[in-house]
Amino acid sequence: MLRIHFSREDLARIHFAPGVDWFWETALSIHQLRLRDSHPLLDSWKRSARQQLHPSAGLRAKTNLIIALSPPRGYFPDFLTPPDQGFDSGVEAILSTPRARLQQEIGLLAASNKDVRAGVDSLARGQPAALAALGTALRAYRDVVLAPMWAQVSAAVQTDLQRRLRHLVAGGWAQVLDTLHPQARYADGTLHVAQWGVARDSDLHLDGRGLTLIPSYFKEARQLMVLADFDLPPVLVYPIDPAIRVLTDASHSPLAALIGATRSRILELAAGRNTSEIARIAGISVPAASKHLAVLRQNNVITSVRRGGMVIHTTTALGMALLQGDGVTAAGVNVAGVRATK
Repeated sequence: MLRIHFSREDLARIHFAPGVDWFWETALSIHQLRLRDSHPLLDSWKRSARQQLHPSAGLRAKTNLIIALSPPRGYFPDFLTPPDQGFDSGVEAILSTPRARLQQEIGLLAASNKDVRAGVDSLARGQPAALAALGTALRAYRDVVLAPMWAQVSAAVQTDLQRRLRHLVAGGWAQVLDTLHPQARYADGTLHVAQWGVARDSDLHLDGRGLTLIPSYFKEARQLMVLADFDLPPVLVYPIDPAIRVLTDASHSPLAALIGATRSRILELAAGRNTSEIARIAGISVPAASKHLAVLRQNNVITSVRRGGMVIHTTTALGMALLQGDGVTAAGVNVAGVRATK
């Protein structure tokens, strides 16, 4: 359990990040690439990015250092996510990190992750060649992996921000904090975060510094994230609403490209049919259809109900919106006429 303690001054100094943060998205997208169990609707992006980052590809040699610094689970260095920076100024801030801080944070990474690759030690010593390699890695990763999809990432984050601002108007910061994530609840000046990636209980006292709320496209949906060093300017990184991401992505890409042709066809067929019927019409085995249906059900685009000896599948409002190409409007996310809320 993480408890974040707010004073009246802190509540007056909460603010959202103005938009997408290049450096949080860099680290968190690398986490997604290195995870086996990441969001299924990122599969298309992951396949493309992994091909580009294959060990035999030239891009991999350029990006090895930033990948090594971003393990899929656990600690990664705070200096990789400088506050409130554009990309170029942020890279300069990272490369200007004092040597003592480099040694401390990379030492923590090495202590918790035995698979840190060669080259990290030289970065911890602040060697110019290693710092230059880190700058090259950040720029190459941005240009090839993030930039091609930055428009849809930005659109999804901006839509999520619109939704949070409606909560702010309706109920103040208490409602914003209380609806930020299923694992978090706000009461009596304290945000209680049940799951935050660390096994121990801890207390973060803001002490009048306020809090920056950072929406993230690539953040895992299962938990919120804070900086490891509580003395740094406090931030709380949260995953954007999955329905917003799905619909925004669908407005930028054909549905088959987003979730795969077979899964797209199964979503079309899940209209009151049972698993065997869907498998027969789609031309796949029943076990394969069951796996696809499970993924769709986990992402709230179908529901499944057992009737007698059969399981009947039905497309949800979100699933219908995907099939019909309904997207994100300025007023929020419309899901077949139903506003998406948590």
